[in-house]
Amino acid sequence: MPVLRALSHGLLMLALFVAASARADELKNITLLANQGQNAQALERINTYLISKPKDIQAIFLRGVLLAETGKRDEAIKTFTELTEKNPTLPEPYNNLAVLYADQGQYDKARTALDAAIKTHPSYATAHENLGDIYARMASDAYGKALQLDTSNTRAKSKLSLIKDLFASPTPPVQTTAKVEVPKETQIAAISVPPAPAKSEPKAEVKPAKPVPEEVKAPAPVISSNQQAVTDAVQHWAQAWSSQNVDQYLASYASNFKTPNGETRKAWENIRRERLSKPSKIQVSLNRLEVSFENDHSAKVRFQQSYRSGSLSQRTSKLLVMTQQHGKWLIQQELTDR
Repeated sequence: MPVLRALSHGLLMLALFVAASARADELKNITLLANQGQNAQALERINTYLISKPKDIQAIFLRGVLLAETGKRDEAIKTFTELTEKNPTLPEPYNNLAVLYADQGQYDKARTALDAAIKTHPSYATAHENLGDIYARMASDAYGKALQLDTSNTRAKSKLSLIKDLFASPTPPVQTTAKVEVPKETQIAAISVPPAPAKSEPKAEVKPAKPVPEEVKAPAPVISSNQQAVTDAVQHWAQAWSSQNVDQYLASYASNFKTPNGETRKAWENIRRERLSKPSKIQVSLNRLEVSFENDHSAKVRFQQSYRSGSLSQRTSKLLVMTQQHGKWLIQQELTDR
């Protein structure tokens, strides 16, 4: 009998392992559908999945994101609200709640949700960024109201102009996202708000700082021609993506490009053509580019990528492996750098 018990226990553990593996595969497949823009199908599958796994936090979170991406914002708010009530130490649901409230112009609720996210996770940089956006939008409303009451208020006018210029920048404002890993940070494309311009009166007297001796000034960084060429190639790739110039975008990839899922180059190009052509507008911006060289003909480029199309907005850490072919720097491999 002891032998039989041990064997039965082993079979049970194996069954649990297989079940866990199947669960991870299903969520991975659903996430892949969402990343391919097939949100309706992904939502249908996640609803089916949750029938058997109603307490799966990651799946519930993914459902909330998909509800938002398919325009069901009220249902998404309900989903994220329930997540915060049952899992008050997770900052991501609070953050996405704030995004949805901000989209509806409910800035007080958005601010409260972000305060809760920061309270549970003080180092959550995305929540801090989004909170800055919320304050900027609230300030915009206040300055606008001040101008309605006093059209000669030049200070309010200049401050309002500053904020309008800020939100007109290429970096997208607060938006929801399809990044669904939990408890990893749910990235929200956001912008930072500069300090308000100083009032014209009264000004405190400020003594000029002593000049730094010439001999201790740090030399300006020198950018090699190769490094500049790699940076330019990556920026041209992002520009072609933003302008939805499919031919120019695909020409940024090397002949020996390693497709992400091992599919043929032709199959991958067909997928990319469809995904670049389908949205009415795409915005891609890159920040914090870091170039390192393996040799004269191979380099790696790491950066933060912000992508926006319709209601979908993502911020991702990327790694591009670049190779020089026929005098041009081209993408040999494209990886999400986690």
